[in-house]
Amino acid sequence: MAIDYSDEREFEAGTEGLLSASVIPEDDGEGSLRPKTITEYIGQEKAKENLAVFIAGAKKRNESLDHVLLHGPPGLGKTTLAAIIANEMGGTLRKTSGPAIEKPKDLAALLTNLNENDILFIDEIHRMNPAVEEILYPAMEDRQIDIIIGKGPAATSICLELKSFTLVGATTRSGQLSHPLRDRFGIDLKLELYTPQELKKIVERSAEILGAPVDPEGALEIAKRSRGTPRIANRLLRRVRDFAQVYGDGTITRQMADVALTRLEIDKEGLDALDRRLLTSIIKQYRGGPVGLETLAATINEESVTIEDVYEPYLMQQGYLTRTPRGRCVTRLAYEHLGLDNLLPEEHGQTRLPI
Repeated sequence: MAIDYSDEREFEAGTEGLLSASVIPEDDGEGSLRPKTITEYIGQEKAKENLAVFIAGAKKRNESLDHVLLHGPPGLGKTTLAAIIANEMGGTLRKTSGPAIEKPKDLAALLTNLNENDILFIDEIHRMNPAVEEILYPAMEDRQIDIIIGKGPAATSICLELKSFTLVGATTRSGQLSHPLRDRFGIDLKLELYTPQELKKIVERSAEILGAPVDPEGALEIAKRSRGTPRIANRLLRRVRDFAQVYGDGTITRQMADVALTRLEIDKEGLDALDRRLLTSIIKQYRGGPVGLETLAATINEESVTIEDVYEPYLMQQGYLTRTPRGRCVTRLAYEHLGLDNLLPEEHGQTRLPI
């Protein structure tokens, strides 16, 4: 297929944020692509099958679903699952986030306004104020909250009964949850990164909703470069669709996907320009490591928290980077992927550079 590059100035925009699993303005239309029922939900088979049993059991008993904790990397479908739970249970989804609930009275207002079988979804629940968290304990266990009216010696406590509800908590850092809060969740579901074949199905489904023709090889090419994350796969699909409509006949083929993603500086392993710059800096300036996080952040002019939360997890999962007590080290696989085999430090051997 011939591709016309005469108007390539239209696509000089950078790729900053394209491979971030966090929500960015690019994802404004993400809601329309989300499945509405558990049968439409693709991937996470173990968690999905267990959740389907728990929902069916609760509906047979005419009870609200037990409280659910969803944890795993961002972009894997925690918010989508919360909406599916609400839809399957016939309740309304009320959404908020841990940092947004600043005072106990804010949470009390949310809880007292819930109707029967409503779902209260709290994203990033590990960032909730400890004083606010205390209100959740009796609400989750006994469906009641205590409210203090007045101040000083005249203060009185009133116990309010709550309607049956389900709390769905989502977190990317389950280790930061307090034990008392975690123990009150009856259903604990861990979401894992998706396989390329699962992401291929998601890309094909999203492409059909968007009205963007895609062939199986084109969908698989996008899936392979999406870091195992549906949010990133849908984001890349939209960008590849632009290239297909401007430089082709609108159909997303493997060649078109490869051209578009290469232009966006996303290689065949899902690494972007900053991933490669990070690895290259460790190799060329620190002989493969170890190098401290703050030093590395200063070297590539990036925030240390961004490196730690956004870039490192995927590089470590794919075997390009390791953490040691002395700092970050790249692996032999990173040298080979970047074509820098000639810079392998022979004197350190395999103990320095694991495969």
